[in-house]
Order: sequence, then structure tokens, then C-alpha cells
Amino acid sequence: MGKVVMYSSVSVDGFVADENDQPGPLFDWLSSGDVPLDESGELKVSQTSYDYTRPYWDQIGVTVVGRHVFDMTDGWGGKPPGGIDHVVVVSHRPMPEGWDPEAPFHFVDGVEAAMAKAQELAGDRTVEVAAGDVGGQVLAAGLVDEVAMDVAPVVFGSGKRYFGSVDAQHLLEDPDVVIQGNRVLHLRYRVRR
Repeated sequence: MGKVVMYSSVSVDGFVADENDQPGPLFDWLSSGDVPLDESGELKVSQTSYDYTRPYWDQIGVTVVGRHVFDMTDGWGGKPPGGIDHVVVVSHRPMPEGWDPEAPFHFVDGVEAAMAKAQELAGDRTVEVAAGDVGGQVLAAGLVDEVAMDVAPVVFGSGKRYFGSVDAQHLLEDPDVVIQGNRVLHLRYRVRR
């Protein structure tokens, strides 16, 4: 079984979006360099960020998101982002009417069921869990192995929290990755068991 990584770009004060679900400058680092991060060539980062991010992306087999993210992105047009094989959507609602049932998206009710489906699909590859409410629920359930953050140099003041509504203490190890890129600080922590 692959590891489970909770991930997102995040403001210095811990938000993944503002009150209107807008990321603002959180993703500026994805266009602040000259090294293409994917085949589209639209994302260009510093060499340092490429050397960290590309191998991480290549390890991801499945991404777990909440229905809110799925709806906001319009399901990425039925094609998982970043070359990922599958997306598991945590939702109490069925797939949208007219949704292509052959698209590699799996709608599951609850985080435990979502993680079981994600790990089945990912095999020994990484299961990435989007930070926010669903990520916080997965962390609270004790199912996250690592917390990864791309910290952008901005303070939002309020918005959508990286850890969602987590209201209990969770200890992390010292960061085992600390990498400075252009307009970003890449951090990774193991969750203390």
C-alpha cells in the first residue's frame, strides 16, 4: 500500500483559498519559472521546484477530493488533473447527471470508504488527499502519513483552512523536506503515530 499525503498550496496563515473560494496568489509559483512542469507547457516553475514537484506528481496514483472541489473545477472536464490515474470524490450525492460513467472518477460516501477505494486503485503508488475539509477529516481519522504544503508568501487573514475544521491536536515530526523555490516554500512533514 502506498503512502497517504495530504497536500495543497497554502498561505502563510494556513488558508487554501479566500472566503470566495479563490486561490489568489497561492499558485503564482506555478508560473514563476522557466522549467515546464508538465507536457502542456502552461505551468513553468523554477528548477528547484521542478526537481521536487515532478517526482512527487509522478508517484501519485489517486487524488481524493471533496464534492465542493469537484463541482468548482467542473470535474476537470472528466480528465484527472496532472496526469493522475483516478480521482475519488467524497460526496453524499451521486455523480452529476450526464457524467460519463467511464471517466476515472469514483463517487464515495464518507472518508473511510474514499480512502479504501483510493488505496485499492493506487496500489503501491501515493494517495494524495486534497487539503481542506476532506483532508482534515482524513487526518482526524488517522489515515494521513504525511502533510505536504507549498507555502506561498501571502497572508489571507481568513478563508478556507488547510486543515478544514480539525479541532484536535495532531503532532507532526520535524519537516523532512524544506525547499525554497521561486514564490514558494515546499514543506513536508510525517504524521507522528
